[in-house]
Amino acid sequence: MDEKGFDYLNVIPLVDVMLVLLTIVLTTSTFIATGGIQVELPKASVSEDAAALHPRTIVINREGRLWLDSAEVALGGLEAALAGVGRNTPLIVRADKHLSLQMFVDVYEAIKRLGFTTLSLQTEQQP
Repeated sequence: MDEKGFDYLNVIPLVDVMLVLLTIVLTTSTFIATGGIQVELPKASVSEDAAALHPRTIVINREGRLWLDSAEVALGGLEAALAGVGRNTPLIVRADKHLSLQMFVDVYEAIKRLGFTTLSLQTEQQP
């Protein structure tokens, strides 16, 4: 018995399946991106409003002078100035790129001694 080879391959069912899968993916991603899927979040007795936590900025210039939110402070007074700030408050350090590393490390150690949990170093994007 002589079998006849395939002259063509019917790809229409494959295209149909792929279009259905594409429709499902696009529909699901639209719900996720727009927040269309409603979720009721659990409740907790203690909650901290993220919008209430305004980041505090520490600026260190080339000469090693410090500012906390545009008020100049000494390195020794930095811990006293941050003593009343909540430990979950984000801190942003803006240090001059020509600053000595030791000055930055001293500021970093003072912040960590106080127990702050969020510390960021602000940089500029390279061109």
